[in-house]
Amino acid sequence: MATRWGICSAGKISNDFLVALDTLPIQEHQVMAIAARDMEKAKNFAETHNIPKAYGSYEDLAKDPDIDVVYVGALHIVHRDIVLIFLQNGKNVLCEKPMAVNAAQVRELVAAARKNNVFLMEAFWSRFFPAYEEIRDLLTQNAIGDVKFVRAEIGRALTHVPRMSVKELGGGATLNIGCYLVQFALMVFNGERPECVTAKGFLHETGVIETVSIILQYPNKWQATLSCSFIAGLTDQAVICGSKGIIQVPSRIWCPTSIIVNGTERTFPLPPSSKPHHYPNATGLSYEAEHVRQCLLKGLKESPIMSLADSEMVASIMDEVHKQFGIM
Repeated sequence: MATRWGICSAGKISNDFLVALDTLPIQEHQVMAIAARDMEKAKNFAETHNIPKAYGSYEDLAKDPDIDVVYVGALHIVHRDIVLIFLQNGKNVLCEKPMAVNAAQVRELVAAARKNNVFLMEAFWSRFFPAYEEIRDLLTQNAIGDVKFVRAEIGRALTHVPRMSVKELGGGATLNIGCYLVQFALMVFNGERPECVTAKGFLHETGVIETVSIILQYPNKWQATLSCSFIAGLTDQAVICGSKGIIQVPSRIWCPTSIIVNGTERTFPLPPSSKPHHYPNATGLSYEAEHVRQCLLKGLKESPIMSLADSEMVASIMDEVHKQFGIM
């Protein structure tokens, strides 16, 4: 039986999610409906992607009996309100990152998912890329010995993108790109909570964080240094250092197609697609979609790979960073 998807929001990321779904077997993944605040936009999106139904409200999508799971691709500033609508109507949800703007909202969504006995996962697509799976396997196998240090960074000149710089849209380097770095460190360190979070950087003229370096310190002498910026290009690389070697992510830490293990590169080609998309390596969104399907088939209410505890911890670390900048 196919997993029947509903799509919430008709933006660029939703487009790319559909491009990714098209690389999966149609007998396993079917898109049944799209909802947007603007009915005309929803209709146009439905026509472009051959989606049977279009709704001009999220409530209508939430009440559709033909939907198994909803993909929420709206701006994160409204995630809390939108996701609650679906959870309270008994819908499973895959919500784009960040799941919410702070840890309190994440905890509220987790509580609602559990109360309504439905699946909820934050869409950190990175965790489901084959390159990330390989990293986890290598760490489990102790391939580089005892891991002691992680360094990762993401940076782009994106001041022209409103959701980056506009405070009312949830702007800031942390929520938009820094969360990728934090989840990476948490994955490497098995979800351990750092004993100390230190953040230094600069505010943009709009009052959001434009550049920041975050140090996560752990009691067993683990450390992660994470840097992000929306005013300057950084390497988009990561390195995991152990007592017996190094794992490098040489580019696009959030959607990598290769890693380098002690100097030897391993590559992981993406599913091909000729359809237009907006973001690099967009067909890699198929990995998280298939993971959601497998979770639902097993009756799981959260992912064993991107747990709700990890989502709460990412948000808690972001909260601490914002607190140190005085913008809570």
